[in-house]
Amino acid sequence: MLVLWCPDWPAVSAAAVHHVAADRPVGVFSANRVVACNAVARRGGVRRGMRRRDAQSNCPELAVFAADDGRDARLFEDVACAVERLVVGVEVVRPGLVAVPVDGAARYFGGEHALVERLLDEIAAAAGVECQIGVADGLFAATLAARLGTFVEPGRAAHFLAPLPVTELDQAEADRAELVDLLRRLGLKTLGAFAALPERDVANRFGVAGLLAHRLARGHSERPPLRRRPPPELGLVEEFDPVVERVDVAAFLAKGLATRFCGALAGHGLACTRLGIYAVTAEGEHLGRVWRCAEPLTPDGVADRVRWQFEGWLRAAPAQRPTSGVVRLRLEPEEVVEGRSLQLDLWRTGGSGDEDERAARAFVRVQGLLGPEGVLTPVLDGGRDPAGRVRLVPWGDPREQTTPPDATWPGRLPTPSPATVLARPVPAQVFDDDGRPVGVTGRDRLTAPPRRLSIAGGPGREVVAWAGPWPLSGDRRRPGPRRARLQLVLAGEGDGPPEAVLVHCAGTENPLWTVEGVYD
Repeated sequence: MLVLWCPDWPAVSAAAVHHVAADRPVGVFSANRVVACNAVARRGGVRRGMRRRDAQSNCPELAVFAADDGRDARLFEDVACAVERLVVGVEVVRPGLVAVPVDGAARYFGGEHALVERLLDEIAAAAGVECQIGVADGLFAATLAARLGTFVEPGRAAHFLAPLPVTELDQAEADRAELVDLLRRLGLKTLGAFAALPERDVANRFGVAGLLAHRLARGHSERPPLRRRPPPELGLVEEFDPVVERVDVAAFLAKGLATRFCGALAGHGLACTRLGIYAVTAEGEHLGRVWRCAEPLTPDGVADRVRWQFEGWLRAAPAQRPTSGVVRLRLEPEEVVEGRSLQLDLWRTGGSGDEDERAARAFVRVQGLLGPEGVLTPVLDGGRDPAGRVRLVPWGDPREQTTPPDATWPGRLPTPSPATVLARPVPAQVFDDDGRPVGVTGRDRLTAPPRRLSIAGGPGREVVAWAGPWPLSGDRRRPGPRRARLQLVLAGEGDGPPEAVLVHCAGTENPLWTVEGVYD
């Protein structure tokens, strides 16, 4: 993969639109914080993430501009077109970063170095901007190679990444600031140190996000390759009458098209990771661009990319602007993956697909307000502790098991599992026939058969049957009281049926009992 990177592109595009001199410091802000700045501003003490007040205090002559994705995409179209004149298969990762397959073009131009020289000359002549190019296996390694302006031999991506700081994982396409901070506090300062950890341990400790980052650190793709061409009917074609000549009209139409496009893919269990946007003008001109995304595209993501692309087409320089409006638009899923992370399988029993789609949009909207942890779905994993077997996964993340449920788990609670596991165990007391507290001995036996259970200081209920105790695994090696679990069947209240509960006991003298779960 060859990646072409235009450093500080948001700052470069803002300076170009507002005709700011190249020797003046420029900063681009969002939510009152620096999201991009040029080299002159960095020499003045401006850094990404800095508050606007602090940035202007360090660099009083700083030119301040608001972030504008449409502006960035519109100006980057000149760069993408320049690359496309030399290489087939251009993929815009984001404004300022473009990726292309290197093999065919390198053979045509006589090698990778010759190809890079031609690209640099073409971009300088057509767009007048500086860029850096890197070549490596995979998009992540190639992006870092572009930042360093280097070439990585095939199969050497992991070796190239090993000495780089682990902070390189926090890229714009996937915010991993919390994960990176945790890795640094654990002493994992380089990508090589992180890559050396066993994959199973990474999955258990850091979850899905850590597992994906671990694949990148090892020089692999973020997800296993699963490229396949979907059936032709999954492409969406829309005719416009009257023609589309304004970006705001295109943005409005893109929302409905994106919803239909993603809904059709979800109906086949697929999600799009490379989106082709193709248009035909009233004069017969054919326009096209492919956008790559690190994560499966949502309807909002598709709509944004359509809007950005129309920004590039309709507001380009006069020499490259279409001579007429767009009459036909086609959205083509160039690459798809199994859409397990976007499956809309809630309430599928008799419900319509529209209801599921509305539910998914509502979940995404809630996540936009509260963050990814605002909507969670449960996944049943392996383990010994009933509460620990349930793992909550943010909506949209892969709902995959990290530990096998059917593996051998010494000390695991036998079936059946409690239907309800209490988030906070309720204090209880268990007594024998003489009213004395029941405990667990050093040989993992009860001091006496349980006869009554009192929950949270309430009246005692008769125990009509019980099973256990099941000692907690590893308890013999740890200091403190012995611990075990029991299943108790309680006599029904009044004419009600018996009830079964899962209880936990710690200690022989003055034992501490809690109710952890309830059986149906």
